[in-house]
Amino acid sequence: MNKIECVCAVGAQLGEGPLWSAKDQAVWFVDIKGRQIHRFDTRGGALTSWQAPEEVGFIVKATGDRWIAGLKSGLHAFTPDTGKFTLIARVDSDRPKNRLNDGYVDAAGRLWFGSMDNEESQPTGSLYRFDARGLQRCDENYVITNGPTTSPDGRTLYHVDTLQRVIYAFDLNDGEIGNRRVFARIEKSGAYPDGPATDSAGCVWIGLFGGWAVQRYSPGGELLQTIDMPVANCTKVTFGGSDLRTLYITTAWKGLSKEQLATQPLAGGLFSTRVDTAGVSPNEVRYDG
Repeated sequence: MNKIECVCAVGAQLGEGPLWSAKDQAVWFVDIKGRQIHRFDTRGGALTSWQAPEEVGFIVKATGDRWIAGLKSGLHAFTPDTGKFTLIARVDSDRPKNRLNDGYVDAAGRLWFGSMDNEESQPTGSLYRFDARGLQRCDENYVITNGPTTSPDGRTLYHVDTLQRVIYAFDLNDGEIGNRRVFARIEKSGAYPDGPATDSAGCVWIGLFGGWAVQRYSPGGELLQTIDMPVANCTKVTFGGSDLRTLYITTAWKGLSKEQLATQPLAGGLFSTRVDTAGVSPNEVRYDG
């Protein structure tokens, strides 16, 4: 049994995108619907928060000790010292009901992220790549996107179609993706795959929204492990600590009734547990702007 601890009872409406920062020994994450960026100091337990001007889908590091946030309107440079957001590139400006959701940086410094219908009903979402070549739509026709993440060797990219309850795998070659196929389907009743992350063994971890758990899949798509959680909506994991074996898990209270919230007082908190296999250190976006 894995011991689960709520390390920060932040009460995020839609906590998402945890990111380990070794430099400050902190977990950064967002509350999409609360329009907040959070930084949890794992050494002393302090929580620092910034208000975003729009719904914020993710926060990632960039070279030069910089940050990039995915807001509803597009990619923005974020400066923690001032709390300022500066537009880099608009995304889906022709689809005003869309917002950005979840992002990831591969080993080559390319930023991958998704857009989605904020009303969660129309397949207007896409998978994007942002690098020195600019912004590129790489796949589309998603209602709710999540991820992506890549295998440790950088040859496979995983992306989640949440409403279809499927995780896709793509071949990845020099920033180009192809050969989309089903990696795994979520069979657990009432559970929807949320954010993915990979560990150093190439296994894929999936947060289950409505599933009371996170799950670990082998590189071949076999379910290896389920970690039961005390809250229903588990969104994504990141690996932290000096050995990258502390698993941090974001959660959400979005969609829960008052009665359900009463039985899940820690919903929306940041949780942690120890795991046997280390994760992979996060990468930085190679961005010259």
